[in-house]
Amino acid sequence: MNKVDLIKAIAADTGETIATVDAVLNSLANTTSKVLGEGDEVTIPDIVKLGTKLRAARTGRNPRTGEAIAIEAKTVVTTKVLKGLADHVA
Repeated sequence: MNKVDLIKAIAADTGETIATVDAVLNSLANTTSKVLGEGDEVTIPDIVKLGTKLRAARTGRNPRTGEAIAIEAKTVVTTKVLKGLADHVA
């Protein structure tokens, strides 16, 4: 399901307009990006919990040449599927 399909499904389920649902999803995405950028967590109830963690610097290998390369530390997004979603999928 892509974004357009999701918007249409939510609009049909809630009776809201497609424009309203699109605005809400865009706001959710923007707010989530902002909050994660600040280092906080975001929980979308019964679906997923998003957070960040620092991945340490490490040494990797170039697969083509086998040469060792330094990989810098970086912040990555972590996800945890919540019980409400897991129960519906299982």
